[in-house]
Amino acid sequence: MSSKPASKVVAPLKDELDIVIPTIRNLDFLEMWRPFFEQYHLIIVQDGDPSRKIHVPEGFDYELYNRNDINRILGPKASCISFKDSACRCFGFLVSKKKYIFTIDDDCFVAKDPSGEEINALAQHIHNLLTPATPFFFNTLYDPYREGADFVRGYPFSMREGAPTAVSHGLWLNIPDYDAPTQLVKPRERNTRYVDAVLTIPKGTLFPMCGMNLAFNRELIGAAMYFGLMGDGQPIGRYDDMWAGWCTKVITDHLGLGVKTGLPYIWHSKASNPFVNLKKEYKGIYWQEEIIPFFQSVVLSKESTTVQKSYIELSKLVKEKLGPIDPYFQKLADAMVTWIEAWDELNSAPAAAPAADGAKKDASSSTKKK
Repeated sequence: MSSKPASKVVAPLKDELDIVIPTIRNLDFLEMWRPFFEQYHLIIVQDGDPSRKIHVPEGFDYELYNRNDINRILGPKASCISFKDSACRCFGFLVSKKKYIFTIDDDCFVAKDPSGEEINALAQHIHNLLTPATPFFFNTLYDPYREGADFVRGYPFSMREGAPTAVSHGLWLNIPDYDAPTQLVKPRERNTRYVDAVLTIPKGTLFPMCGMNLAFNRELIGAAMYFGLMGDGQPIGRYDDMWAGWCTKVITDHLGLGVKTGLPYIWHSKASNPFVNLKKEYKGIYWQEEIIPFFQSVVLSKESTTVQKSYIELSKLVKEKLGPIDPYFQKLADAMVTWIEAWDELNSAPAAAPAADGAKKDASSSTKKK
């Protein structure tokens, strides 16, 4: 089916939202997203060799941070930011000063709905975040705040105001987000199923969070969106978003916040190498059989009244309960504390975000031309 190119797209919350993109390559994929992204500010976190020049198409307002910037801005605390892994994206969450964050991978393109219309994923995420969630009582018509839907018979009226939505988890057409063993046995499988639904993940239920199409309220849950220690120098990879998702879900449940999943879809264009992935994942595949029961059973104290306090308490429990599995978890627990220290240091006052070495030059040379 053909579709008309988007033009003059309304940009909700354009002054309240940053788009965070981790990358090791030129960002030509932004051309497809131009109608939807060009009115927003981008925070690009360059992974790998900081001397490599990353090309960003003209017309975008952006800051570009590389490893040298991370080391300069965070000093010794830079040890909590992963290297050679997409987990580096959480540095963008750290330096943003906006209320909302949308993060997307550079191999994700604009998808089309069944009618052939291009999907404005960002607008759908914003809608998800600005409408309440229903984590405490499941509505069988899914999102009751959507046009054409409501609460079903038997839904308690006292719960119909819902809870603030902290996280909007989007999905993907084409290449599924599979682990390496599933990739190996289903190398040609593609997701062609478009489900026109958004639902709230119930309280007490974990989920596998994917970071390639994700939005969240930074003020409500940003301090818990730490993607852990992954990649270079670590015994595990490809569990960065999983770790952030488990931690975040425990804390949103504890604080009475909601997490939504479903719409919007993006088009995931490129499958990563399953053999490389298996090398990154194999310890995590074993470890998750103990990690997940830990998160399912963890209970935070009533003294943990903020995200930061909750996260620090969770880090102590990680060290105590998961530390015996492998020394990595003791190191990870320490990094969780370092992350909160860095968060509080950079977000204690409404000061301007620290600039990257090339940020001012990049922003001035690439700001939209009228």
